[in-house]
Amino acid sequence: MKPGAKKWLRFLETWLINTLAVLVAVALLHGHIKYQGWTNLFIASLLLGILNSFVRPILMFLALPLLIFSLGLFTLVINALLLYFVGILMAPGFQVDSFGFAFLGALIISVVSILLNLMTGNARVSVGRRRPPPRRPGGGDDNIIDV
Repeated sequence: MKPGAKKWLRFLETWLINTLAVLVAVALLHGHIKYQGWTNLFIASLLLGILNSFVRPILMFLALPLLIFSLGLFTLVINALLLYFVGILMAPGFQVDSFGFAFLGALIISVVSILLNLMTGNARVSVGRRRPPPRRPGGGDDNIIDV
């Protein structure tokens, strides 16, 4: 498979996962996050993906002190802002009632995306044991400090 085709398939898979996550958030927050037609749902998830790719890193950099102070939990606020902004840009085809529901929607989208990425093997999580440092030649378990 060509490298370009592989990237295209990865993009489509990520877009589909994002769309399913947004659909779950819409279903769980019925009436507070709304869409009119499948086309608007696909466009909203595409727009959310584009904003996550280009605007989110800038917001993360600007909010770095808050991210450090909150141990990364402020990321949910940034995700909620982006979801709320998608609702503003796409109204009335895709609407988010308030920032509070955008926050809940962003939380749901994050959890569902993580689960779907783990199930499809797209997760960027690595769990493993740390290797011990290599042994020095000469069988050295001695406590000698070389200067």
